[in-house]
Amino acid sequence: MQWQTVIGLEIHVQLATKTKIFSGSSTAFGAEPNTQASLVDLAMPGTLPVLNIEAVRNAAMFGLAIGADINQRSTFDRKNYFYPDSPKGYQTTQMDAPIVGAGIVTIELEDGSTKDIRIHHAHLEEDAGKSLHDQFPGMSGIDLNRAGTPLIEIVSEPDMNTAEEAVAFARKIHAIVTSIGIGDGDMSQGSLRFDVNISVRPVGQAEFGTRTETKNLNSFRFMERAIHQEVARQIDVLEDGGTIVQETRLYDGDKHIAKSMRSKEEANDYRYFPCPDLLPVVLDDSFVDELRARMPELPDQRKARFIEDYKLSDYDAAIISADRVQAEFFETVYKHCGDAKLAANWLLGEFAAQLNKDDMTIGNSPISAEQLGGMIALIKDGTISGKIAKQVFEALWAKEADDAKSYVEAKGLVQNSDEGAIEAMIDEVLANNPDQVAAFKAAEGPKQKKMTGFFVGQIMKASKGQANPGVVNKILMKKLNS
Repeated sequence: MQWQTVIGLEIHVQLATKTKIFSGSSTAFGAEPNTQASLVDLAMPGTLPVLNIEAVRNAAMFGLAIGADINQRSTFDRKNYFYPDSPKGYQTTQMDAPIVGAGIVTIELEDGSTKDIRIHHAHLEEDAGKSLHDQFPGMSGIDLNRAGTPLIEIVSEPDMNTAEEAVAFARKIHAIVTSIGIGDGDMSQGSLRFDVNISVRPVGQAEFGTRTETKNLNSFRFMERAIHQEVARQIDVLEDGGTIVQETRLYDGDKHIAKSMRSKEEANDYRYFPCPDLLPVVLDDSFVDELRARMPELPDQRKARFIEDYKLSDYDAAIISADRVQAEFFETVYKHCGDAKLAANWLLGEFAAQLNKDDMTIGNSPISAEQLGGMIALIKDGTISGKIAKQVFEALWAKEADDAKSYVEAKGLVQNSDEGAIEAMIDEVLANNPDQVAAFKAAEGPKQKKMTGFFVGQIMKASKGQANPGVVNKILMKKLNS
């Protein structure tokens, strides 16, 4: 039997406000446990919540960014459940009248095709605290600093059918959120978390299968792995004659293990009711118009501009423009080197590989955009070769140099473009390798091209990597073909 996968996502985005959604407590990450939880966050008797207007602005900005309906009258509700890290015994959220209504997010897949993913709604709510299970033997610790941090929860329709589509959608949401500045998107700090609803059904069946929800995934890679594993599990169960239980599941990305957490609750299990402490949120036309007027450049707009202004390929433009910080880094590199293609190649190649190797982000890279641009400028004007550039890059990364130009000059790495000197080296290499020269002349087409690499390698070795490759190839081919 052939099976179809159906996927819907719930994405929790921590909003980039300085204070919490209903109190003046700081939202700064990394403080000592339980130092940023006020009496309001804990719902102590006699306290009342006061809505943070910046959280409202951020939520409405997201709605405008995806072309969604902005509900100019929204309300807050209480979602009742007990967790140790939710000391109020309920979560203040939006159930019946969320601030953001239906919208569309268009994703692009690896084969170049696009697909529209419908957004059901996005609502404002407060985050819970955090349970710590690995710091106190036999006990769990509770850190309530995160309790009350403002969130939007973005709820998609079940429009995705593969892990690739789900990851592409999650990446697009990340790109939008960071581009408009409403969240930092730092998944390592829990600023962006994914709950994935997954079901399978026989191909051609109209009814959805029973779904499970895998909660709190905090990386695109873990999401992809969790989806593949859960789809395979559900198909195995059904093909063995079993039934899928609607439940909440947890996935351990480090161990690639998933397990059942609890049976899946329905909305009525939470006993939602209107929050008696908060008035409805009413937005007038001028409020929405002001937000629309100051909307920053969106990822799709930035991609189109990069293709138009920098003549980047669709692939390069899509990757670079997807992340605002990366896009700004690229543009600064370009300003210092004047070559968009070289800048893109280095950013997506050597630079990205080194970041990944050292588990870093652009934000904490030891090489600035100005430094990288300065180094690429030396490649462009022929001062250094690509091979020497890698040596310079390593020195900049290790902070053995402050800028590429002074390092190149101090180490004597300036590329040799003297045609007379290069011709002498070529003559010596050819004289020392008569058999290879004869074989080259007897060869044809691709085989000749492959053999050329041998001579170039010997010449570059003789020049200690400093001969200009363009000059080498021009003189070498002239002599080999004479």
